Amino acid sequence: MLSLVVFIVFIALVFDFINGFHDAANSIATVVSTRVLTPLQAVVWAAFFNFVAAFGFGVSVARTVGKGVVETTVVDQWVILAGLIGAIVWDLITWVWGLPTSSSHALIGGFAGAAVVKAGFGSLIAAGLIKIGAFMILAPLIGMVVGFTLMVLVLNVFKNETPGRVDKIFRRGQLLSAAAYSLGHGTNDAQKTMGIIAVLLFSTGYLGPDFYVPFWVVLAAHAALGLGTMAGGWRIVKTMGMRITKLRPVGGFCAETAGAIMLIGTAIGGIPVSTTHTISGSIMGVGAIQRFSAVRWGVAGKILWAWILTIPASALVAAITWTLLHLVGA
Repeated sequence: MLSLVVFIVFIALVFDFINGFHDAANSIATVVSTRVLTPLQAVVWAAFFNFVAAFGFGVSVARTVGKGVVETTVVDQWVILAGLIGAIVWDLITWVWGLPTSSSHALIGGFAGAAVVKAGFGSLIAAGLIKIGAFMILAPLIGMVVGFTLMVLVLNVFKNETPGRVDKIFRRGQLLSAAAYSLGHGTNDAQKTMGIIAVLLFSTGYLGPDFYVPFWVVLAAHAALGLGTMAGGWRIVKTMGMRITKLRPVGGFCAETAGAIMLIGTAIGGIPVSTTHTISGSIMGVGAIQRFSAVRWGVAGKILWAWILTIPASALVAAITWTLLHLVGA
């Protein structure tokens, strides 16, 4: 039993690494596309703040994922393993396609899909899934509104400055906004893996009678996410930073700041949102301030379809994986 638990913890950390790799674009696309940092400088900057986030924002999201998606009485090591495989497979498929889908929703979809094939839809916790589903829609919309609003405010404050002066100011400002966004990205995304590892340890009796997130799990999840971010993910960086809309440093600053506000706020509130959806919406809001046609809505439409398919696709892969494990006697 212990060796199996250790193996599944390892697979969870592999997912976390792939999450960082897949979502590296979330943290660095704007700061790279505005040429404030080189890709290498950007991933090191983002990875550092992904890890630092371990020390400041609690584990509310981890508790939501661990106890608020699937009934703990249904969860066992096979449900968790199948859920992780479902999420990993979908992440890798969308990475190959260059689509910035949500690793968070892939994990939640995989977890739910494995539970449903084992114990039916009654194994799901409706309140938790409704909250996640609501913010699947709200996160990009709020990101868009906040990004648009920040851009309006900044343009009015600096309307008398020369374009060169504005670029100089916000090239420096983007270092701060990119760091803030990476903190939000780190705390929200790493906590989802923490929740999965914690519920694994709880369901197998290694946590005792009370559910909590051990600190070694916090450090391991943030380290894996940071290392994944270091590995990059240039296909998705290109889509996020260059194909949705053309950004200047002032736009990158506003998009990253809007994303950071959303992610840190929802992390404190224990709401597992998609960092991908949030920053995509923020970039669209910033792009729309120039003119509505400045956003390449065809690219945005492809991203939207990938978002819609993420939960059912990862759930299907997880359900098939659980069935295969069951057939071979797991």
